[in-house]
Amino acid sequence: MKLVSSMSSNETVTGCIKEEYQLTVLKQDENNDFIVQHPKGNRCIIENTYAEMFPMWLGRILITADSEKWALTAAQSATGYAASVIMSPAEAGIETLVSSNKTPDKRPGVIIQIHHIRGHELKTQMITRIGQCIMTCPTTAAFDVLSNPTKKLKVGRSLSLFGDRFQTKDVFNNRTMWRIPVMEGEFLVEDRFGVKRGVAGGNFLILAQDQKAGLNAAESAVLSMKTIEGIILPFPGGICRSGSKVGSLNYKLTASTNHHYCPTLRNLLSDSKLSPEMNSVYEIVVNGLNLEVVKHAMALGIESACSIPGVKKITAANYGGKLGPYKASLKNFLKREC
Repeated sequence: MKLVSSMSSNETVTGCIKEEYQLTVLKQDENNDFIVQHPKGNRCIIENTYAEMFPMWLGRILITADSEKWALTAAQSATGYAASVIMSPAEAGIETLVSSNKTPDKRPGVIIQIHHIRGHELKTQMITRIGQCIMTCPTTAAFDVLSNPTKKLKVGRSLSLFGDRFQTKDVFNNRTMWRIPVMEGEFLVEDRFGVKRGVAGGNFLILAQDQKAGLNAAESAVLSMKTIEGIILPFPGGICRSGSKVGSLNYKLTASTNHHYCPTLRNLLSDSKLSPEMNSVYEIVVNGLNLEVVKHAMALGIESACSIPGVKKITAANYGGKLGPYKASLKNFLKREC
């Protein structure tokens, strides 16, 4: 996991798309897709398509503790059960570690992001996750580190009521804080936390010859993407093995298995997206502070995935513009030799 160089690397760090790409286009095939080669030698197809993304409200929280161990413990707990708002109450993840010389209380820190479609639900999720997962964790404190917020929510104020009128308001390092008495000592939490609209749903699919190659490629992609400030990968370990489609063919569900990409269904479907050499598919989903950092992370992830032998194709999920206003065309992540 990367170590952030400053405590609040926010919208001012846009993560501009790389000017030097590694994937060289060899030619376009009969479907107008791109046959590319990675410098390590692996060749695969990049489908001529795009990822469709949408806005979500987000909060950005710095958790500090006496040790990195406890800061990470709180961060992992606070970002649990938050892979997708399709079924989870929020989308959340760990963004980065922060060195002790960059935090307000000079202790090791971890930055997390929490996302939700609706602002009032985001406030509830922030209160709940800070209260149940951070305040309960030994030695922790919680600070707001979102720059240029649209508004500030009284998250700390709500949490302070746990102090049963024994809580006190304080100014710490130019921040308005609440000191809540707890059995260990006290929990320090910022009074207000900023929120704003970020970008959610950046994605790409890795189509591989087998599970081993696919998982190796997905893990390689995640490692590369985690070097980018301002993004989170909300699924377990950053990887989703059960990508979904909107709705269901047979049941009243908001989402169901993306059957076009299920290898065990290939011979049962007339419209399978998998050719015979594609036997395992993984999806990487990325949310972030803005469109630029999400695209940058996608570019790095796709390049890393394509370096792994056995990766046959990279594609992305979109819904013809019905899901959201943001697009990331995969062809824009390719190096052109023409």
